[in-house]
Amino acid sequence: MTTIRRFCCDDLLRFASVNLDHLTETFNMSFYMTYLARWPDYFHAAVSPGGRVMGYIMGKVEGQGESWHGHVTAVSVASEFRRQKLAKKLMNLLEEISDKMDKAYFVDLFVRASNMPAIRMYEKLGYVVYRRVLRYYSGEEDGLDMRKALSQDVEKKSVIPLKRPITPDELEYD
Repeated sequence: MTTIRRFCCDDLLRFASVNLDHLTETFNMSFYMTYLARWPDYFHAAVSPGGRVMGYIMGKVEGQGESWHGHVTAVSVASEFRRQKLAKKLMNLLEEISDKMDKAYFVDLFVRASNMPAIRMYEKLGYVVYRRVLRYYSGEEDGLDMRKALSQDVEKKSVIPLKRPITPDELEYD
């Protein structure tokens, strides 16, 4: 039986196989450590009975006012563990923490415009394309900013799509 638990420092030495997919962003160790230290409630691992890291989600909470939101920095499942709804379970956990604990208005994420399997999965989870960010990935590939409104956003203002694409320098970082 799969266990979903908080990610811990030891997992950093055991999760490399999850990042082998060419569409998964891989970060340096200090980046992961920063997330562990600053947003531990937003960093979880799906672990097999034998202790193998099957997948993980890493995120944070940021913004101000009606832009206060949960952000999915990375969600990845090792190829041999896909189609078991692990990504869905991890996403639901981050959404619940964002909604109930931090009272966020929405959850957002960025995905490569070419990653149709991920886009379809996010759409099934209730995410909509909020805006296209031109040349978001390494200045080459467009990214889609996808969002899902949470209970704080009663009028669903956070998911009304922008009418035009933006460039990375137009992104607001909090």
